[in-house]
Amino acid sequence: MSQQLRLSILDQSPISAGFKGADALANTLDLARLADALGYHRYWVAEHHGGPMLAGPSPEALIGPIAANTTGLRVGSGGVMLPHYSPLKVAETFSLLAGLFPGRIDLALGRAAGTDPLTTFALQRDRRQAGPDDFPEQLAELLGYLEDRLPAEHPFARLAKTLPGRPETPQVWLLGSSDQSAIWAADLGLPYAFADFINPRGAVIAKRYRESFADTHRLEAPLQAIGVWVLCAESSEEAEYLASSSRMAMIKLRRGELIAVPTPETAVAFLADQVRPPNGRRMVIGTGPSVRAQLEELAGQYHAIELIVVTITHDHAARRRSYELLAEAFELHPRGELAAVLQL
Repeated sequence: MSQQLRLSILDQSPISAGFKGADALANTLDLARLADALGYHRYWVAEHHGGPMLAGPSPEALIGPIAANTTGLRVGSGGVMLPHYSPLKVAETFSLLAGLFPGRIDLALGRAAGTDPLTTFALQRDRRQAGPDDFPEQLAELLGYLEDRLPAEHPFARLAKTLPGRPETPQVWLLGSSDQSAIWAADLGLPYAFADFINPRGAVIAKRYRESFADTHRLEAPLQAIGVWVLCAESSEEAEYLASSSRMAMIKLRRGELIAVPTPETAVAFLADQVRPPNGRRMVIGTGPSVRAQLEELAGQYHAIELIVVTITHDHAARRRSYELLAEAFELHPRGELAAVLQL
């Protein structure tokens, strides 16, 4: 199983307490360069709005700089929250990126707002009423543009041929953490990335996707990846200590209190007075070999061929080290200068 598993990264551009959003964005570029050198397969950036913890509201704005600073990674969104946008605008943007970086751009799509209801409303262009819940129609229109498959009688059909990056196109994925997303991905024959770090009880949902998958012109067989929260360190004690920052932030989030990523010292003191809620989100924590064993078991449960790893720490150096240890544990093949150095 481990030799077949691909390892990728989902970067949510976390903002650490005492730092600025600009620091988080610089860290995203730094981590992408490291991921490229270490041999990770793809690098996705997330979309979140209106909070002090995550600095990535515009994955489409980050993808270009990341792709320009790397060579071997696939780069994409994890994901674009389609209800906020015009399908044509998304198609144009990702066509442009695909034209600039052929064969390297992913467009992973989500239905969630990526924020609170008030910020969702603020993101709307028309604020006379709440936006419609028409994600399936939006998705169908977007695919029609990218694949130039809109019916001839469709009023926007001619626009599909004007996408700037043609003949290059992004690879479209569907994101999800629920039954409905699995149904859509299966019906449309799309690759499916399930967010285990949001819903750790998704193996049954992933099975439904595989069993219901429709063989279309997009894929001949189901293709699924699992998004999982991971933190590696030199010892299990250090890993638990570093992970305390995310534990505190998630407890605060559930209470409606949005904060920047706290220091481990702050988080440990806070957690000492808390009762951890049962059935929380899954966090895979430990040394490299321990984490590898846990991830291989998890991938087996999902029948996934790829793990998309999200790691949040207060210290950027600790986050870098976590991905280095994970790459070592899975024996990834380095690229570029790092590969040359290791061969000396």
